[in-house]
Amino acid sequence: MSVTKAKAWLLAEAGKRGVDLEVLASSERKLTIEARDGKAADLDMSTRGGIGLRAVVDGRVGYASTEDLSEASLDWALTEAVDNAGLQAEGTATLPAGRPLGRHDLLDEGLSAELASKVATAVELQTTLSADPRVQSVNFSRYTEGQAEVEIGSTAGVDGGYRTGMAALITGLVMREGASVKQGYEFDASREYHQLEPGRTAMTALEKIGRQLGATPLKTGRRRAILEPDVVGTLLQLLAYAVSGKTLAEGKSRLAGKLGHTVAADIVTIVDDATLPTGLASYPFDAEGTPAGRVTIIEDGVFRSFLHNSDTAARTGQRTTGHASRTYLSTLSVSPSNLMLEPGSGVTVSDGVIVTDLMGVHAGANPITGDVSVQAMGLEVSGGEQRPVDDFAISFNLFELLMRVSEVGDTIRWKPGFGGGALGTPSVAVEDLSFAGS
Repeated sequence: MSVTKAKAWLLAEAGKRGVDLEVLASSERKLTIEARDGKAADLDMSTRGGIGLRAVVDGRVGYASTEDLSEASLDWALTEAVDNAGLQAEGTATLPAGRPLGRHDLLDEGLSAELASKVATAVELQTTLSADPRVQSVNFSRYTEGQAEVEIGSTAGVDGGYRTGMAALITGLVMREGASVKQGYEFDASREYHQLEPGRTAMTALEKIGRQLGATPLKTGRRRAILEPDVVGTLLQLLAYAVSGKTLAEGKSRLAGKLGHTVAADIVTIVDDATLPTGLASYPFDAEGTPAGRVTIIEDGVFRSFLHNSDTAARTGQRTTGHASRTYLSTLSVSPSNLMLEPGSGVTVSDGVIVTDLMGVHAGANPITGDVSVQAMGLEVSGGEQRPVDDFAISFNLFELLMRVSEVGDTIRWKPGFGGGALGTPSVAVEDLSFAGS
């Protein structure tokens, strides 16, 4: 049975049983090409898909899924979802009212190219890196792409589908100069395969990692700091936890009760826009069928909105913002799409430290309190000259840092976020930050 027919069968059967049902079907095709020693060493192609059911029975929610689209399996999945709903505590859940959403192709011909061309792209990345005499080893050098198709329907009127995808170049390498050894990685992604340039990705990786060679310990003190886009992206990912409606509903958000209050410097504006034409995480509607839009989270320093699905919105007395997320295998959650710190007028490079990388964020950052204490690498700026520095830690509170941003860069760098979504960030400057070194 096709996905379309399976969805129609489930909704019709749910109607017969008097069950409110949402059906989310998704399939994904992945291609990964690993290059080593000037040739393709590994090539992996995979596909996976299925249908996830969310049933609402007397205000209780139950989930089930199946990858087998036979009528018997669909019948089992519907019964399982209803039974699982009966096991839950009493609730007031409902499915959001919807409408026909149409079919959307966000990918078009974005990934269309011969396999041989994609192999050559991965190989060129690896050989360009290996040609630099400072490169001790290329740990990995790969081209990867993913194409996803989503179908959604519900007994509340939702009906739609879309196709999307992304291509990326990823590399990790170790560089040596004398006794100094540094390692790092680089990631470049686009909705269009032909927008990727392996030579550019290689040069960026070599420049970013190579500039840290010969680093010396940084002395302890307070200094002006410039946080590069990748560092700001990591911090924006932490902020995403605080602005999630799920975090708010669970009583864990530091920003609870702050709507309409100043929470950042007046040059800080943060938006989430699922409608960006070339956005890495754009979509026409979310996992509940709520149409996508642009949501201003912080406007000129003032907190304007959390990100919600229909459930978290109902539990907190707010409105859904179209940020419901789930796969056919998971339960309902909240995720950003294209989360962006809007560019400013630029950052002035002056005496202080340019922070180029953070390490151990998973252990050294608390997304609830916003406290961050992590190891870092960077470039110390003095008298117009820069020298690489390491063996230091930086400590701050994210929410206090937002209030002290003094400049915002004028160029945005995009990268996929951890666990979904995409992050668009410029550099930012903070006039006084604590550095713990030698």
